[in-house]
Amino acid sequence: MWRVGLWVCSFTTVVLFAVVLVAVPANVVPAQPPIVRVGLILDRGGKNDNSFNSAAYKGAMKAKRELGVYVKYIEATDIMSFESMQRALAKKHFDLIIGIGFSQVDGMTRVAKEFPHTHFAIVDGKVDLPNVKSIMFEEQEGSYLVGALAARSSKTHVVGFIGGMDIPLIRRFEKGYIAGVHKYSKNTRVLTEYIGITGEAWNNPSKAKEIALTLYNEGADVIFVAAGASGTGVFDAAEESDHYAIGVDSDQDWMKPGYIITSLVKRVDTAVYSAIREQKEGKFRGGEEWWGLKNGGIDYARDQYNKKFLDTPTVDYLEQLKRDIISGKIIVPDYYKMKAK
Repeated sequence: MWRVGLWVCSFTTVVLFAVVLVAVPANVVPAQPPIVRVGLILDRGGKNDNSFNSAAYKGAMKAKRELGVYVKYIEATDIMSFESMQRALAKKHFDLIIGIGFSQVDGMTRVAKEFPHTHFAIVDGKVDLPNVKSIMFEEQEGSYLVGALAARSSKTHVVGFIGGMDIPLIRRFEKGYIAGVHKYSKNTRVLTEYIGITGEAWNNPSKAKEIALTLYNEGADVIFVAAGASGTGVFDAAEESDHYAIGVDSDQDWMKPGYIITSLVKRVDTAVYSAIREQKEGKFRGGEEWWGLKNGGIDYARDQYNKKFLDTPTVDYLEQLKRDIISGKIIVPDYYKMKAK
């Protein structure tokens, strides 16, 4: 009787074990979390503008490599297409849609309302919705630094500023630059010109070169350009006339070594990467996010191409200005706040 019971028990164990083997095949792979899908809509000028868009693309590609996300980027050729591009990505259930440039604000405002469960981010624009991160920069802080450097580097006591499209954002660069120039030398004049009033201004290097040559002929020996891909025209003019320029957004010193004193670096790449990482980690938050000197979002470029312009006394001077701005000792004029008054 005992032997029969043992046999029944053993038989039952074998049967249950077999059922377990059948229920959980050895080749089953545990389910993986879905890949985060990111849509990146670049402004006019595209990923090869060596400026604003290039920085955004760089940050997204870094996220793709390091975070394992899927990135689809679109280079817009017409500002009227931004909204349709955003909506198309939202309909395809992308997790995060990033718009580069203020021109995407209106479209994103409408699309983000239509898709409240989709996350959006926009660089250089404000969209007041809970599912949108508005990534903003303190451009005037970096402009102040390069303005002081321009005045310090000038032999003629005349410097220039060339903006792309005449909009409040670029006026912000201009006002910060002028304040920095006058911080170093109240007797240095600043000549200012804008390329245009439409989106074409961001990608018109021939017009930028024409304006730059005029300013150089009027006595300016250093020109700061904040005009996206149009800036290459100013660099060509600097080389042709044997004068100097200052780049913007990305480190552009390498483009004309010996003629570009420095570049105002706007870390759009870091901000884009950060937004994607937050989405990947489930930590996305809407609202405004500001990047400036204090958190490394704004700086001036120092590299092998501009060593001759940035000797130790000059760097010490700029670094002290930077500390004074961060501490609040120096208040840089902000065109946004000036306009609001």
